[in-house]
Amino acid sequence: MGEEIKSAREIALDKIQKLGDATEEERLRWKYIPEGEKLSVRYLNQDINLAAELGRYEEKIKKCLVKGASEVLLRNINLPQTDADKKQNKRAMDGLKILKNNKVAVENVFSNIRRIFEHYQGQGDQQRNQAYESLKADFTANLQAALKQQLGSMPDVNMDIESQPQFQEEWRKVKTQLNSQYLKLLAEYKQELAAID
Repeated sequence: MGEEIKSAREIALDKIQKLGDATEEERLRWKYIPEGEKLSVRYLNQDINLAAELGRYEEKIKKCLVKGASEVLLRNINLPQTDADKKQNKRAMDGLKILKNNKVAVENVFSNIRRIFEHYQGQGDQQRNQAYESLKADFTANLQAALKQQLGSMPDVNMDIESQPQFQEEWRKVKTQLNSQYLKLLAEYKQELAAID
């Protein structure tokens, strides 16, 4: 029973002391990976020259900056649902081309990503439109059947099914399911990009 109860702060300090001093590489990563993340955000939102910004640093710092910047750029490659998404994807992909040394490997992965995007915008749009119309028809039929059952025989009522919360919720589920196949492939290609030097 003679054990001393320590505060969370004391426990954390004990753990830090047991870890010992951080290496120079660890300190560089702690400082410059977040700086690389900020740099890529500026690149995406402003018109800065990413290569010139990186050129201002020595090689061991640049390596940390590239790691942080790459992570942010990869997170900004998404399914092209709007024109803004398309522009963001292009900007992020252009930035990754600047950061990565193996340009051929990067371009090969980008070709696969572009194919996903083309399919998503072509056949994927058709699939989503068909699924939407099918869901709308099912909801309309079910609602009319329910009304006839409650109210007896009556002429078909023209209803705005699309504004119904239940319809919107069901459409979100269907759309998520349809998009999941694209998102899975895109995630795999992003992992490939992350592994390229």
